[in-house]
Amino acid sequence: MDVVDITRLQFAVVTIYHYLFVPLSISLASLTAGLQTASVLTRDPERAQRLRRSTLLVGKLLLVTFAVGVVTGLVQEFQFGMGWSAFARFYGDVFGPTLAIEGMLAFFLEATFLGLWFFGWDRLPRLVHLATIWVVAIGTLISAYVILGANSFMQHPVAYQLDPSTGRAHLSSFTELMTNPVLFATFPHTIAGAAMLGGALLLSVGSWRRWIGPAPAGAAGSPEARAVDPDQRAFAGIARLGAWTTVAGGLATALTGDTLGKVMTSVQPMKMAAAEALYTTTTGAPFSLLTIGNLDGSRPIFSLDLPYLLSFLATGEFHSTVQGIDDLQAQYSQQFGPGDYAPVIPLAYWSFRAMITIGLLAALVAGVYLWLTRKGLDPREPRASALPFMSQRLFPRPLVQLSLRMLPTLPLLPAAAGTAGWVFTETARQPWLAFGLTLTKDGVSPGLTAGEAWLSLAAFTAVYGVLAVVWLRLVKHLVAQDLTDPPVRPAPPASTGDDDEGASEASPAAPRAAVPSY
Repeated sequence: MDVVDITRLQFAVVTIYHYLFVPLSISLASLTAGLQTASVLTRDPERAQRLRRSTLLVGKLLLVTFAVGVVTGLVQEFQFGMGWSAFARFYGDVFGPTLAIEGMLAFFLEATFLGLWFFGWDRLPRLVHLATIWVVAIGTLISAYVILGANSFMQHPVAYQLDPSTGRAHLSSFTELMTNPVLFATFPHTIAGAAMLGGALLLSVGSWRRWIGPAPAGAAGSPEARAVDPDQRAFAGIARLGAWTTVAGGLATALTGDTLGKVMTSVQPMKMAAAEALYTTTTGAPFSLLTIGNLDGSRPIFSLDLPYLLSFLATGEFHSTVQGIDDLQAQYSQQFGPGDYAPVIPLAYWSFRAMITIGLLAALVAGVYLWLTRKGLDPREPRASALPFMSQRLFPRPLVQLSLRMLPTLPLLPAAAGTAGWVFTETARQPWLAFGLTLTKDGVSPGLTAGEAWLSLAAFTAVYGVLAVVWLRLVKHLVAQDLTDPPVRPAPPASTGDDDEGASEASPAAPRAAVPSY
């Protein structure tokens, strides 16, 4: 491997690892805010207590995830200076505002208000405390939007001017940069995928404590007693919230992915052609469900297609024309000069299908869990339903027991789907770093040696391995604990109407009852 390949591998390792924590932070922030809002709005004291305890647990998971995400995110930004200084120097003026907003505004909002939220349960007024977690949730969305704005520039460069005197690109319009059509399509797709990952984590945590893991200290041993235990009900609620979020995120990911596909076809037709391994320009192009080809991918040996579907997914019309790889290669050679402008087709083809298939599987698992636990049913005792095909034969007890034990691994599915999506997004753009402007080989730091690149890659991998162990142990510790009430803010002293007299009679050292403010 030459220095370009090693640097690309290093960036892939750093980015993929960092992106495991970013979508979790985005979704857990919104889920925490939603749970706390529900606890404030409900008039049922018992339900309010369950929601407060659930809020505190999900918020702690957010805190741990956010901390690890910050560390990995810092390394990712250092990457531009270490491995991609030529690219950073040329496009620094374009990326500068987005990175500044992400660091100075979004990160400031997230870090500051997350601290206020965690330590402010017994110090801030109820609604002010609730507002802090919503600020965190909004901060994560701002952060995602501006960073995706920088990535969208690399997919579809807009809002820049090339200065011949300095040889650098200058930002011509920040508004145009933030209204990039690729950004408008990518942002909702990314947020929907983030919802799937956060939902899957809550589903795995809640279902494990409700059905498989240790019962809370106050819960009795019998299944009937456990079913009415407040904390068991709280874990059941967390699991169903996670399942609903995963299913909704899956539907939203599919819908937004369709929009993103059409935008991608218009600005990066080679990427869509690579996703389908479509070598020849075709009218009424079919969608490949499964194709096995020869070693260079140019000739299919076995293919299972859906007629006209690719044309519809690419343009919205079943009989439209989709450009093929060979024609685009000829077009780009004429436009940009001699060169190979096709990405690695098998990687693009299979990463695209892995993203879709694994994501659908995660949503399907969550949907089955919702069905088996509807109306408070115990999934370990599946009973015949009104629909014949949803009978006990379809969900026999051993299969359900095994599935429940496997649920803690469910977050691996949306995490793998998101990783496959980013692998497809970044590798199918090759050989461009910024599409149509800068080749990847031209963005690597001058003077960087292969040995230096290998050394930094080994160091990052070792540090990330340690961080992964720390994060997993912290999460395991948090979810194994019994739920607890957050600290409460002491109620203000009651006024007696004759304050001076009442105050003089009260002892300053007398204990004051702490009344929950939630």
